Amino acid sequence: MQISIDKARDFVYANGVLWEQALFHYLFDGGSIERLYQCLLCYKNADGGWGHGLEHDIKCPDSHPLALEFLLTMGRDMKLSLTEVLIGTVDWVERNRNEDGSLKNPASLHKYPHASWWSNGGQSAPDSITGNLMKQGICSSSLAASTSRWVKSNLSLEHIQANDWLFMAYHAHDYYLNLEDTPENRPFIEATIDNILKCVQNTTEKNYFTIFQFASSPDTRVAKAMPKALLDKFLDDLESSQREDGGWGDEHGLKHWQPYHTIFTLLVLRNYGRL
Repeated sequence: MQISIDKARDFVYANGVLWEQALFHYLFDGGSIERLYQCLLCYKNADGGWGHGLEHDIKCPDSHPLALEFLLTMGRDMKLSLTEVLIGTVDWVERNRNEDGSLKNPASLHKYPHASWWSNGGQSAPDSITGNLMKQGICSSSLAASTSRWVKSNLSLEHIQANDWLFMAYHAHDYYLNLEDTPENRPFIEATIDNILKCVQNTTEKNYFTIFQFASSPDTRVAKAMPKALLDKFLDDLESSQREDGGWGDEHGLKHWQPYHTIFTLLVLRNYGRL
C-alpha cells in the first residue's frame, strides 16, 4: 500500500511512550525539539547517567550503560544534537569505568524487568558510547584514551573481520567511523565497512531494517559503498512493508520496539526521497 504518515502517527501515538510521540512530532509534524528534550530528561538521573527503561529491554531505574548507549544510538539514527541533555553524562561514564576501559553496571540491574538476553549482565563495551560521544563533540580525552586501549584488545581487525551478525557491526561502526580518517585508522574504517557489506549480502528479509542503522541516508559511507541496485532492493522492501495498522514490524516481533522502528523507517524513506 502507499505509505501513510497518518497511519504511522496513529500507530506511534497508540503504542509508543511519551518520548517516542515527541520524537515523531518533532520529525514529522514540526514539533519542538525542546519538548523532546523534556521527555528524554525524565530518564536522566542526578548522577548524570541514564536509566528508567529508556532502552526498552532493561527497566532498571538506576544509571547503566545500555540506557546511555541507546540514547546515543537515537542521536545517530535521527541525526539529533543531544549535547543539551548530556550535561554531566561524560563525567558519569568516566566514574563508571573499570581499569581496562570497560563499563560498570549497577548491582541493581537485574532487580527490575529485563529481556532474557541481558540476564548475564548489562552492556560493558565502551566503543559505541565513546564513538557517539565523539560524534556529539563532547567526548573527553580521558574517555577517548581508555576506550582506545580497550579496543586494541576487543575490537581489532581480526575481531571486525570475524563478525558475521549484521546488528553487532554497530560496535565497530560507531567507534571507528567516528574517528579521524588517518592512515593509522583507515584500515579499521575500511574493514568495518567491508564487514557490514559482507553481512548485508547474507541478511534475511526480517533484518533489512538493520542495514539502515549504518546507511540511514545517502550521504553515509556505508550507503555510498553499497551497490545501488542492492540499496534500492532494501528501500523497496521498506517502502512496501508498512502494515495496515500503520507500523512496521521489527526483527523479533516485539511490539514495544515497533514505534521507534516505525519512526526510524519513515525517516529513512524520507532521507532517500521515498516519501
